[in-house]
Amino acid sequence: MKKTFMGVKLRKLRSERGLSQVALAQALDLSPSYLNQLEQNQRPLTVSVLLRLNRALGVDIQEFSEDEQARLVAGLREALADAPEPIALPELQEVAAQMPALGRAVIAMHQRHLEAMERLESLSLRLGDDRSEAAAPRAMPFELVRDFFFAHQNHFDAVDRAAEALAGEAQAHGGSLADWLAARLWQRHGVRVHFAQGPGEGLRRFDPGARSLQLSSALEPSQRAFQMGTQLALLEIGDTLQQLTDTPPLAGDAASRRLARVGLANYFAGALLLPYGSFLNAAEQLRYDIDLLGQRFGVGFETVCHRLSTLQRPGAPGVPFFFVRVDRAGNISKRQSATHFHFSRTGGTCPLWNVYEAFGQPGQVLRQLAAMPDGRRYLWIARCVSHGQGGYGSPRKNFSIGLGCDIRHAARLVYAKGLDLTDPDAATPIGMGCKVCERAACPQRAFPFVGRALDVNENESRFAPYDI
Repeated sequence: MKKTFMGVKLRKLRSERGLSQVALAQALDLSPSYLNQLEQNQRPLTVSVLLRLNRALGVDIQEFSEDEQARLVAGLREALADAPEPIALPELQEVAAQMPALGRAVIAMHQRHLEAMERLESLSLRLGDDRSEAAAPRAMPFELVRDFFFAHQNHFDAVDRAAEALAGEAQAHGGSLADWLAARLWQRHGVRVHFAQGPGEGLRRFDPGARSLQLSSALEPSQRAFQMGTQLALLEIGDTLQQLTDTPPLAGDAASRRLARVGLANYFAGALLLPYGSFLNAAEQLRYDIDLLGQRFGVGFETVCHRLSTLQRPGAPGVPFFFVRVDRAGNISKRQSATHFHFSRTGGTCPLWNVYEAFGQPGQVLRQLAAMPDGRRYLWIARCVSHGQGGYGSPRKNFSIGLGCDIRHAARLVYAKGLDLTDPDAATPIGMGCKVCERAACPQRAFPFVGRALDVNENESRFAPYDI
């Protein structure tokens, strides 16, 4: 573990608990002088002290995590990209480490600024219109829900454990999970499951009045179990879902709450098909081989990747992954993170990222060692997947699935085989997005970096556009 100085955060923690320096030192079995040195950043905060804080005060060690700092630094870089004076990375890291509340406040102000700019743009487009002033735009429900999942690091322990317990009941009963779920829906909730006769009827449709659940006849057995698991979550753990979603910023938006409930119900269904303990054990044994995990549990590539990004149970975590699903146009339709990896919300993502290359090699798992501008390196794998129903000529959906982790976890993955994880030059330099990426010599740059003045020289033409 590198030296980590957390003096401001430690003083804040002591103040919140109403403890004197002597009292906290006694609780941690440290000398007052040593604690004073920690609070003055004269000594680094060690793992031993963190464990003592956890035991003595019940402090979540994640509060002092480097990953949490990296998340905050990434958000600050984006929020302050167009600041009048460029802010150096060490300064941002200092704010993230020592004054995280200030950093979060800056990011929140930036978000409110973006929303205000959207309102101004919307109103300017309507000048001269004979209609009354349109309602000011606000964050879309899917954006609020995405941030909600991100804030929880894509892990909801109560939902996960409820699904694991139900999976244990199903396994003890024997037989197929889909048949057991159909029986439970009928016996516990009076809901009868039947299948649509033709295409185009949707994957799942529940009629509360008729107590009827209709599923598409084109679904595979694991997909049927997933849809029934989603419905079962809404019926059996509705109070848990309500408690989780009845919090800001979801609490003030009905559509966002409903969308989050569906997302949590889907989370429950995924955890039901891939129970935490057995799935994590299999993942470790198979070195996170996605295809082998899919064969063992009878699910697809995307389902395995999505579940891998949720394995952050306290005391029994898996590799912290970042999961994305993108289409050919570069739209990110799913973005789930158990770690600190961060891409810009604006200006697109990086064209050098291997998730886009996967479309040109369908069915192949592509590997990439990637380096961000701050020096952090990652192992990414990507593969193109296709979804569709019906026969010839029916529409299909094509996506690229990306799964990444910090380089320090890469040796645990089968995909690291043959790669030189210690060579910094082996990594492809990528960024969060052109507008917030300060790389000076990137030939794929689409927009100039907004954090520095643009150097325009009419007497020169360079290979890399937009010199800064």
